Amino acid sequence: MVQTAKNSPTTEPGDNWRELDKSHHLHPFTDWHEYAQSGGTIYAQAEHIYIRDSNGRELLDGMSGLWCCNLGYSQSSIKSAIAGQLEQLPYYNSFFGCSNDAAVTLARRLVDVTPKQFKHFFFTSSGSEANDTNIRIVHRYFDLLGQPDKKHIISRQNAYHGSTIAAASLGGMSAMHKQFTGLSYVNHIAQPYWYKDGGDNSPEEFGVISARDLEQKIEELGADNVAAFIAEPIQGAGGVIVPPSTYWPEIQRICDEHDILFISDEVICGFGRTGRWFGSEAFATEPDLMTFAKGVTNGYQPLGGVAINDKIADVLTSGGGEFAHGYTYSGHPAACAAGSATLDILLDQHMIEHVASNIGPYFNERAGELAGHPVVGEVRTMGMLAAFELVRNKNSRERLAPECGGALHCRNAAVAGGLMVRAVGDSIISAPPLICSRDEIDTLIDRLITALDSTAAEFGIKRS
Repeated sequence: MVQTAKNSPTTEPGDNWRELDKSHHLHPFTDWHEYAQSGGTIYAQAEHIYIRDSNGRELLDGMSGLWCCNLGYSQSSIKSAIAGQLEQLPYYNSFFGCSNDAAVTLARRLVDVTPKQFKHFFFTSSGSEANDTNIRIVHRYFDLLGQPDKKHIISRQNAYHGSTIAAASLGGMSAMHKQFTGLSYVNHIAQPYWYKDGGDNSPEEFGVISARDLEQKIEELGADNVAAFIAEPIQGAGGVIVPPSTYWPEIQRICDEHDILFISDEVICGFGRTGRWFGSEAFATEPDLMTFAKGVTNGYQPLGGVAINDKIADVLTSGGGEFAHGYTYSGHPAACAAGSATLDILLDQHMIEHVASNIGPYFNERAGELAGHPVVGEVRTMGMLAAFELVRNKNSRERLAPECGGALHCRNAAVAGGLMVRAVGDSIISAPPLICSRDEIDTLIDRLITALDSTAAEFGIKRS
């Protein structure tokens, strides 16, 4: 018989959940030894753009969950679609010639919102699985073309493409790579991080220089051995790194000239966050494959996938036998029903246009005002994405503290003040829900300013 904890009259209800959590739940990207001692926060409720912990404390969610609840937490039509699908067909697999109406419907509807080259979609449960799938698709494609040596894939340092062995290999985060042996055919080049690495070059000059790292890597490996380049339009978990305007045109030229497939990882940028349906459209690139997840269901169900362009799909569907790859939950009917319901909201409420012409520019404007704060060295924004690079000295770009202590203090101060943001390196990043009002953006900025003021005081930085 399983025993459950009883509430003590002298403790808050959430304290019991914290103890159970510390004792039994192993969390992702967490120091398990430290967590077993200190524990964390149990979130128990959410409404609109606010989350509440098990003791009733409310925060404005400036991160949209984990970049996924773009439409907030109160979308009843998505919940109803999931419940209705569970009543009709809660599960069936997509293997061996089987399908379901929810998956078929979503695949067809994605044709209408993705760039024109995409008419085929492979469903997974996450972005990690989707990027594993990209590797399988790319290798199979070149095998069928009689180019079996094209196996190498190029990615970027500090990139995040998921957490499976394959997806983490594609990613370029050093802390992850220290804990496993990555795939030998994945190679990394520098990220287009002008504020950190640009030196005396203008952003435009640095964009071209950074992009040409890709060309150098292709020449080093040999174009006949390189299959694809994978990148996010804007590096999200890497710190909201918005490339200079010259970067993506040069990357596209290089991929085209060397017959290298381009995989655009749209897990964070997709479904409206940049003010376009997909980030590749915001930068006028033409990817051959697109990874999607997160916002496709507003985070209400686990769903990811790959959009496959006609050039690749024509080869894969014209012969070559079985594509020996897939997942139990590929095309899960409840997840796909959530995806269609999410598309309904994005389309019916003109959400992409709202981000492009209304709330996105306002968020960028208000975020940009923080560039004058004494501990903010740079503000990076696009659509509903922002990063605030923290420094001790704006001219020298000296960081506030070792081990990213400045950003960690600021993040903790923001959370204490009722705002959820993230610390990435020496930056504070925010990706609020697309449905925020201007008043709610003002509240977000006001609470962030309070946290920045606390950070300045903590590290002895005074306003000039």
